[in-house]
Amino acid sequence: MNTYQTCEPSQIRELIRKKEIIGPTAGFAEGFAQANLMIVKKELAFDFLLFCQRNPAACPLLDVLEPGDPVPRRSAPQADIRTDFPKYRIYRKGILQQEVTDISSYWEDDMVAFLIGCSFTFEHALMLNDIPVRHIEDGHNVPMYQTNLSCEQAGCSMARW
Repeated sequence: MNTYQTCEPSQIRELIRKKEIIGPTAGFAEGFAQANLMIVKKELAFDFLLFCQRNPAACPLLDVLEPGDPVPRRSAPQADIRTDFPKYRIYRKGILQQEVTDISSYWEDDMVAFLIGCSFTFEHALMLNDIPVRHIEDGHNVPMYQTNLSCEQAGCSMARW
C-alpha cells in the first residue's frame, strides 16, 4: 500500500507545501479527484476554455478560477494553486523554461488557472476491481503516450502557445 493512499487531500497538500512530496501523486488520496493545472494570461483564457469545451476527452475541465485568484473555491477552497502542486513546468512561447516547486513569485493578477482531470483519479476504482495498476505497484509515474488523434482547434490566440 502507498503511504499516502488513505490520506485526505488537505494532508497531501500540506506535505507538498513543506516540500516533503515533490514527485507524482499516483495512488494518493484514494477516492478523491486529482487535477492537472494549466495557467494562462486572462487574454488567452477564453480560447483555452473553448479548447477544453471542444476537447473534453483531452482536457476534462474540473474548475476554472477567477482571474488573479489562486484559490479553487469550488473544488478545493483550502488550496492554493501556487504552492499545492508538487512540480510546475513553466513554458514560454511553447518552450519549457524551468521546473519549480512553488510559483508564488511568478503569479500575476491577470492569470487564470484551469484544473483539468487527471488519470490518477480513477486508479483506485481499478484497484478495487482487482485490476492491477502497475505504475503504482512499481512506484513509477503513470505511462504516457503520444496520440495521432487531433484535437479540435479553438480561438486564434492558441497559435501563440
